[in-house]
Amino acid sequence: MMTEKANQILHAFLKASRQVSVRSQGYLGRMNLTYPQTVTLMILDADGPMPISELAKATGSANSTTSGVVDRLERMDLVQRVRSDQDRRKIFVEVTDHYREVRAETSSYATDRFAQAMKDLSEEEQDAVLKGLNVFADALSK
Repeated sequence: MMTEKANQILHAFLKASRQVSVRSQGYLGRMNLTYPQTVTLMILDADGPMPISELAKATGSANSTTSGVVDRLERMDLVQRVRSDQDRRKIFVEVTDHYREVRAETSSYATDRFAQAMKDLSEEEQDAVLKGLNVFADALSK
């Protein structure tokens, strides 16, 4: 049973997520990507190659959903599946050079939009948001 405080936190999180999505629309539109595709690319770009199962866990999606996202990104030449050199049975997903080129052209747009949204927060407020999001992410991962 959800407590009133948990319900308030969930609604605040969903509201913030929607705003991040809205603020990112120009960036996503320029790359013609969905939000799940963008999250997948950001995780792979930050954390490096990983199996579908690990990527699914990182995105909070089912393996089958993540596999579908990866299929679409592969057709766009933004990710590729590669076999492990150590264990040929393992397949990893990684970003492509084409993705890195596209990211270089568009990433400043997304970064600038986010920075613009954060500029009205004081240093203390930014620290509080960062701490709160980290605590929230840690709580959800348990």
